[in-house]
Amino acid sequence: MRFLHRDGSVVHLAYCTNVHPAEDLDGIIAQLDRYAVPIRERLGADRLGLGLWLPREVARLLTESTAALEELRRALTRRHLEVVTLNGFPYGGFHDPVVKHAVYRPDWSERSRLEYTLELARVLVELLPADVTEGSVSTLPLGLRDTWAEHARSAASGHLAELSAGLAELARRTGRSVRVGFEPEPGCVLETTDDAVSLLRGIDPARIGVCLDACHLAVAFERPSRALAELRAAGIPVVKTQASCALHAQEPCSPATRRALESFTEQRFLHQTRAAAGGALRGVDDLDRALAGELADGGPWRVHFHTPLHTAPRHPLTSTREVLTDALAELLAGGHARTNHVEVETYTWDVLPERDRQAGGVVPGTAAELAWTRARLLELGLTEIER
Repeated sequence: MRFLHRDGSVVHLAYCTNVHPAEDLDGIIAQLDRYAVPIRERLGADRLGLGLWLPREVARLLTESTAALEELRRALTRRHLEVVTLNGFPYGGFHDPVVKHAVYRPDWSERSRLEYTLELARVLVELLPADVTEGSVSTLPLGLRDTWAEHARSAASGHLAELSAGLAELARRTGRSVRVGFEPEPGCVLETTDDAVSLLRGIDPARIGVCLDACHLAVAFERPSRALAELRAAGIPVVKTQASCALHAQEPCSPATRRALESFTEQRFLHQTRAAAGGALRGVDDLDRALAGELADGGPWRVHFHTPLHTAPRHPLTSTREVLTDALAELLAGGHARTNHVEVETYTWDVLPERDRQAGGVVPGTAAELAWTRARLLELGLTEIER
């Protein structure tokens, strides 16, 4: 879906297909009919944006095979689907029984991460609609903080320089540009806005910026107004925004709250948990560790568990929807759009507690999230563009 901002620019709204367990081209095309078309029809939209997730092997295939790329492009066009952004965070295996820390490999100290990201950029310029000249790719925040060493930082710096050069050459050759957004996330080298400013300041803002994930921002107890002011002051663009909510526990020491939190422990994804007390931020890598006593009580907890945008978890838990709402307002309510790509990214539908799942599954749930986000954009003064 497309919206016109008051500054005359177009804001694209999409949902991220990393929610679907497909890791080959046939599976990705099949999911368009199983999920994306029914979602578009539920919304009554004449076109629907997808934030495609293309695992590494698919990205490589699409760069090597003109026929495969054309097959995907035709499949999207016939179904009135469009792509202006790709999610390049998971490299592969995102729906394995256990993902956890594996989602951060390879990291940006490894050449394969650079190669994958440039492959995605080359694919994206070919998938962009005819009237769109700029795309975005989101990527992981360099790597895990606990395993990041000085040699990794040096290697990553070299890879970022090559990334910038590769994106510039792609723009020169095709007349279309792709920007890459590094996505701060709990437990990573880039965990907070301060980290992003420290490490990305001055690194080719025409090609490289941040992907602002509202769930991650909330888990770090950051205020959108402050975070975005810091990025603006540092000249770091928000190339993409992920519309997402975290899990919030106001009284984590309460027996009822702990029972509710226990229902969110699961084995596939990491659910980093942070506590804010006395101005200090403390945390552990996963929710089960926090519940086991590794995160002392005192102050509310926020959990990196993407919860549906349009509904709240059952009492006594809540979501951080207000952080998302504030972030969208900071980005889009002013005279100039500070991002043009908004991607709904709730990939946790099948690991939510049974009582919090959407009746009917991913299709009605994702459609409801997109409808909720569409309503927020209209409230901010944007106008929906119909084909």
